[in-house]
Order: sequence, then C-alpha cells, then structure tokens
Amino acid sequence: MDLFTTLTDDNIELFAAKYYYNPRCTHIDEFYEDLKRFKYIKRLVNRYQETGKLSERLILNHLIVVFNVFGIEASLRILESRLSENQWGIVKPFLILLKAIENTQYAGIEMDNVVVEALRKI
Repeated sequence: MDLFTTLTDDNIELFAAKYYYNPRCTHIDEFYEDLKRFKYIKRLVNRYQETGKLSERLILNHLIVVFNVFGIEASLRILESRLSENQWGIVKPFLILLKAIENTQYAGIEMDNVVVEALRKI
C-alpha cells in the first residue's frame, strides 16, 4: 500500500518533501515557507468567498511558485487535499490559465465567472 494514497495532516509534509526541488534552498525554513503557500492560496480564496475581494495576481504568484518547487502533479495533489469542493470553482480558472490542467479536467466543477473575467484582463 502506498503511503501517499490519501494525503493527510500526518503525511503531507513527507509527500511535499519528496517532490520538493529548489536548488537555492539552503535551510529547512525555506521548504516550510514554500509549503505555507498552499495555506495562503486557501486563505485568499476564503477571503474572496467572504468579501468578494479577489487578489488574482497574488493567487497566481503563489501558484506559480508552488508549481515551480513542487511540480504540477504534486501541487495539484496537495491542492486537492487542502481545498474544499466549493473552492475549486475559484481555483480552476487559475490552473487553466497556467496550463497546469486541461479545460476538461475537473469537469464537474463550474468555474466562477468573476474569476474568469478578472483573469481575462491580465
């Protein structure tokens, strides 16, 4: 049985460390700073849901960094474990814009129109 079949609070750090690649990383604190970016993404999505204030460039920046240091597949797995179903409609347009997923992936998730329009302006 694979240790990472299901990502939990107990194994997420080990999973992230397995896929982490940052040649400029000189201390373990840098790994944890990069890992916290998933929390920041979730927090920014929550803020958008609660207030309607979308920080699209900040979300894009965090996603770009996590894709660069953890890889796309591992980052998507971590996002899947950290985001709730109602948050995926907000994140999906970002993932499509960054070409991390195809339009057909996560097919059952309807994209948030406000997010789509904001990203079209970038």
